[in-house]
Order: sequence, then C-alpha cells, then structure tokens
Amino acid sequence: MKYDIFKITLITYAPTDSRGGKKNYIYQIRLTPKETKIKMNNTNLIRSKFQHFPFHLVDPSPWPILLSFSLLNLTVGAVAYMHGFTYGGYILTLGFILTTYGMILWFRDVVIEASYLGHHTKEVKNGIMMGVILFIVSEIFAFLSVFWAFFHSSLSPAIEIGGSWPPLGITPLDPFAIPLLNTFLLLSSGAFITYGHHALIAGNRKGAIDGVIITIILAVIFTALQYFEYSEAGFSMADGVYGSAFYASTGLHGFHVIIGTIFIGVSLIRIINYQLTTKHHNGFESSILYWHFVDVVWLFLFVAVYFWGNT
Repeated sequence: MKYDIFKITLITYAPTDSRGGKKNYIYQIRLTPKETKIKMNNTNLIRSKFQHFPFHLVDPSPWPILLSFSLLNLTVGAVAYMHGFTYGGYILTLGFILTTYGMILWFRDVVIEASYLGHHTKEVKNGIMMGVILFIVSEIFAFLSVFWAFFHSSLSPAIEIGGSWPPLGITPLDPFAIPLLNTFLLLSSGAFITYGHHALIAGNRKGAIDGVIITIILAVIFTALQYFEYSEAGFSMADGVYGSAFYASTGLHGFHVIIGTIFIGVSLIRIINYQLTTKHHNGFESSILYWHFVDVVWLFLFVAVYFWGNT
C-alpha cells in the first residue's frame, strides 16, 4: 500500500536537562485513505523523561486578556446601541469582531496543543470534558431563567394582558407547522451526529464524515426555517410579555443552534484533516454533548412555548 510520508520536527526544552540543550523529536506521519499511522522515531519521547506529571502547563497567552476586553467592549456597545447612543452600533460591531477573532485564535492554539504537540493526556482530556459539562450546566440555568419568566407570565396572566394566555390580540403560531418540522430536523440531526461519533470510534472515517455533514445540513435548514417563521409571525418582541418571552426563549435557542453548527463544522474540518482518531476526539465529543443539549432544550420549547403556551 502506498503511503505519503510527512516529517514534523518538534523542538522542546527539557526542564531536567542540566545542559539546557534542545531535544528534537521527529514524527513520521504516514497517511493512507483509510487510516493514519504515527511513528515517533525517538526513544527519548516519553513524557516522564522530561515532565513528572501528566498535566499541561499552558504557555503564556495573550488571548484571555484580549477576549476579556473584547467582551467588555461588546457589552458596552450592546448597551449603548439599545439606548440609542451615537456610535453605539459601531462599538457593538467592533466588540463582536474582536470577540470572534480572540476565540478563533484561542481555539486554534488549543487544537495545535492537542493535535501536534501531544499535550492533551488522559488527565487533560478529562479536565477539558469536565469543563464542557460545567459550561452546559451553566447554559441549563440560563434557559431555566427564560422558562421561569415564561411560566411566571402564562400560569397566572395579569389583568393588564386580558387575564388570558396568549394575551388578547396575539395570534400564536401553529405548533404543528414549522415548529413540528423543526422538531423532526433536530431529532434527526442528533441521530446522525451520534452515528458519526460511533463511526469514528469504529474507524469508519467515511461514515463519520457523512454523519457530520448531514447533521450540519439539517442544522442549516432548521435555522433557515426559524428565520422564515420569525418573518411570518404576526407579533414582534415589542408586543408585550408574550412577544418578549417567545423571542427570548426561541431566539436564545436559535443562537445556540448556530454556535453548535459552527462547533460541529470545526470538528468536520478536523476529521477531514486526520486530526481526530478513534481514541483522540475530545473536541468532537464536546460538540456532540452540546448538540444533544440543544436538542433537549428544543423539546421543552416545543411542548411549553409552542404547544401548551398556545392553547
């Protein structure tokens, strides 16, 4: 079988090297259509030789401080824009661009550390996965606050909105039209991303790529239908508490769908570039957890906001 061989030289400093010299590690990467084999031609390439613990001490990075000031700029710009201040929109746009730029560069460094430098040991991957789980827990509480606001207004409607839910004058959307179709799309995307995950574990690279591509297509269709639903709705976010609760809940979920689609798209690129293997795909598993979280939230939204909230 024919191999395409690439060589990468990694130069690192060994803390235990009294002479302060450099150690060169040469990787021979053999790529075939079906598999990736990595051979490390250096008998000294053992982590315990130059590091006595399995954790990754991150090098100094400018991206956390850049992202902090970018988020501050984004928040100030959003407040200024919503209150009609001059140049508020420009400050908001600048904050969004800087935040996006900082996140791309930060995650780029994480990918390099995981795929090319070998810093993501088992303990490091467990720590990253725990961080993703805690992040999803924080997202659960964010949606919990939105549902709290919705049920607070719908279970006991105030006299100011006619004492009924939906309020008088509001024509709700048909839950068995676009919302039901979007439910099938999201549930199907969850099934395909799970198929792609199991295909990657089984070494079926083509199946993994196909499953992820279908998931992205379904997610894009979902977002397009959501936009069409918003454009055809007979009420806006300014139409009282119903409009605020509806667009806050479904809009927040739609934003998470877009983020999840980008997350899965990055995993697809890494699979195509042979950066994810059967045992090393922590980023892909993180995107799958995030996507299943988005699926579950949509089920609650469909039942509570679209179906029960419209009756």
